[in-house]
Amino acid sequence: MRMRHRLAALAATLVAATATFLAPATAANAATSTPVIFVHGYTGSGSNWTTALSVFRAGGFSKLYTYNYNWAGSNKVSAAGLRDYVNSVRASTGASKVAIVNHSMGGLVTRWYLEELGGSAYVSHVASIAGANHGTTYAGACLINVSCIEMYPGSLFILDLADGDETPGTAKYGTWYSACDGIIIPYTSTPLSGASNNNVACETHIGFLTNTSVLTQIRSFIAA
Repeated sequence: MRMRHRLAALAATLVAATATFLAPATAANAATSTPVIFVHGYTGSGSNWTTALSVFRAGGFSKLYTYNYNWAGSNKVSAAGLRDYVNSVRASTGASKVAIVNHSMGGLVTRWYLEELGGSAYVSHVASIAGANHGTTYAGACLINVSCIEMYPGSLFILDLADGDETPGTAKYGTWYSACDGIIIPYTSTPLSGASNNNVACETHIGFLTNTSVLTQIRSFIAA
């Protein structure tokens, strides 16, 4: 009799395990399967995202990519490269849309892709960290490069973007900015009309890249 009870308990355990294995993916699992592309800023590279990648992996994300581009060149060219990169990621993963996380000048690269190159149709979430979304006067220190000329407030590049919708398409948009930034001047350049704009108490421009609290918020924003 005791052996029969043990066998029944074992059978029940196996049935439960099988049901769990065969259960459809939850909404959370589906969200974390979204490919996420990280776009660095001026003088940056994919290595800027080491902490972010760790935070996202810890939250269950596995399809993580860093887009590298020539930060001294035109942001228009970099945006075209981002378009090609997004298409490549979509093709390799089978995903219809990707999420984009950008920092600093990466905000301008992303905006041009979304607003001028039709990218909004292929993006589910946009998170802009200390993005130079409306330019920064700090760019006056590097006007030797076309990217900085375009990044200066009032440039033709900025004016072209001003003619369009700052949050096009059906994507969810979020920005994170701080008065302690020091590089994005004015720091209110980052917020976008129509986005969820988050004013961080006090964080430096580069400090954002290792701020696990902010990065965790962004991870949750994309997973929602």
